[in-house]
Amino acid sequence: MAIKPPPPPWDVLREVGELVSGSGAREEVDKSLRSLARSALSRLDVVSREEFDAQAEVLRRTRERVAQLEQELDDLSRALEASGEND
Repeated sequence: MAIKPPPPPWDVLREVGELVSGSGAREEVDKSLRSLARSALSRLDVVSREEFDAQAEVLRRTRERVAQLEQELDDLSRALEASGEND
């Protein structure tokens, strides 16, 4: 017997909204859901968009520098091999 997966969160939120739409509890439910969402997000290990962009830029520069160093190493290796052949 297969276990049915839970519905997506937006479906649950829509259903809760429909259940409380006629009552005065809508604001309270809305506040509670927002608080629950904030709490869940605060436990995640996430970074801001600005931090992500900054780290992506550092990574881009690092990759460029590695490519430059690899090219220099290749040039030096060829020069060393050429000088060894001339001896």
